[in-house]
Amino acid sequence: MNRKTILLIVILIVSSMYIEAQTPTRWRGPEGNGIYPETGLLKKWPAAGPEIIWHFDQLGQGHSSPAIANDLIYVSGMMDNDGYIFALTPDGKLKWKASYGKEFSESYPGSRSTPVIAGNLLYIYSGLGVLTCMDANNGSVKWEKDVFRDFDGQNIRWGVTETVVIDGGLVYVTPGGKKNNVVALNRNNGDLVWSSLGKSELSAYCTPILVDLKSKKLLVTMTAENIIGLDASTGKMLWSHPQTNRYQVHANTPVYADGGLFCFSGYGQGGVKLELSADGSSVTKAWFSEKLDSRMGGMVLVNDFLYGSGDNNREWRCVDWKTGVEKYADKTIGKGVVIYADGMLYCYSDKGELALVEASPSGFKLVSQTKVVLGSEQHWSHPVIDSGKLYLRHGNVLIAYKIK
Repeated sequence: MNRKTILLIVILIVSSMYIEAQTPTRWRGPEGNGIYPETGLLKKWPAAGPEIIWHFDQLGQGHSSPAIANDLIYVSGMMDNDGYIFALTPDGKLKWKASYGKEFSESYPGSRSTPVIAGNLLYIYSGLGVLTCMDANNGSVKWEKDVFRDFDGQNIRWGVTETVVIDGGLVYVTPGGKKNNVVALNRNNGDLVWSSLGKSELSAYCTPILVDLKSKKLLVTMTAENIIGLDASTGKMLWSHPQTNRYQVHANTPVYADGGLFCFSGYGQGGVKLELSADGSSVTKAWFSEKLDSRMGGMVLVNDFLYGSGDNNREWRCVDWKTGVEKYADKTIGKGVVIYADGMLYCYSDKGELALVEASPSGFKLVSQTKVVLGSEQHWSHPVIDSGKLYLRHGNVLIAYKIK
């Protein structure tokens, strides 16, 4: 093997390591769809529930999820009306804590958005509309943008909850302004790269999804009255589809697979599956279900079946992805959040029930169940699975369960 070949191999290895280190974290798992790639997990928990390895009890108020990167666990919380990022070691010890400014302290107070980490940079969007970029090693502020002030946006009833999406050198956020409805910023300095009029509607609590097609990449989100699809490189709006409800709340990230896009909301709405054209420039309605009306608990798509719970329709449901035909409806536990890993659904209800359920269209097969007794306030946060642990945030406490 000659020196040039060896040098090329070294460059490729180093480049791949750098790219992997720069891969941004996402809300609801590595693909943003509630699916976690862990294997070898417990198929049944002990009678008392999975073992609690540790818990950190000083997060303040908040509803966000943890994000894991750089061998640290990052989570946002509010104390005395200020928002903080807490960086914890894998054994639950505080490494550092840093403020990112004022947080949302009105109805259901506390941090909303989950931190996003890309390499040595961390991004947090406050419930008051300020996007802050911090050093992921120590929390020092690199830059910040008041999204409402700088891009003619305004806040919404319960404070913005969007977790920003990062792709390459861009960070996407939804000011909800009439002129600057959705924007892409340079993630290194916060400068505006493009701005989209969208439908000139208020934002709607929605964390967007990126859809990577052969011809282009789409940014799909929901604003007050519509689902919108934008060209992620230019901001050009390609299509829209009506989606509204009583309070203009669309807090669930859309689910995408094989050309199909499922968008769903609570407060009397439901879920619609749209089929994208091959080039992503248009959509057609495939089916609609008023019963798939999750308010903010998300859904997962497993082996061509959708699983999740509702809002007005409180049951846990399984629906055929291709046809929209319901396979079962079950009220064994309260409505809530769902994620998936290794053949099992992890269901966290708004009553504090934490359940392990077999992902099967033949019925809601509850295998194990426990009660989340640590923590405070509402049971709304979306759990995270990483390295054989289930991380669950309940108000001021982050709990690490052993599930492997």
